[in-house]
Amino acid sequence: MIGYVTLGTNDLARGAAFYDAIAKELGTSRMMEFPTGIAWGTPGGGAGVALMKPYDGNAATVGNGVMVAFEAKDKEQVHRLYDIALSLGGSCEGPPGPRGDSFYAAYFRDPDGNKLNAFLMTGPV
Repeated sequence: MIGYVTLGTNDLARGAAFYDAIAKELGTSRMMEFPTGIAWGTPGGGAGVALMKPYDGNAATVGNGVMVAFEAKDKEQVHRLYDIALSLGGSCEGPPGPRGDSFYAAYFRDPDGNKLNAFLMTGPV
């Protein structure tokens, strides 16, 4: 249903390093690049994510209540994604761990403050 998600940035080079590492851990890479933005994903695959300087030229801001979730293949990958994020200037919004009976997740923000999540469904919903 979702084709891709675009997040704003005020520092494309810093954000690119962050999302290059996240994409690599998820087994994908850059698929489009422009002077004002980059998109990561696999053509014909699941939804991708793009990081762009705002078109209107104003500063990028964080959407209150907005979050992008990356589906992990196992609990270890949830931890690796969280560790990658924090090592590249991200901040913790909730360390890896179970959330209820069937959901395992970590919450973090990218260097621009966009909220992200790495998750794994661990059982029936």
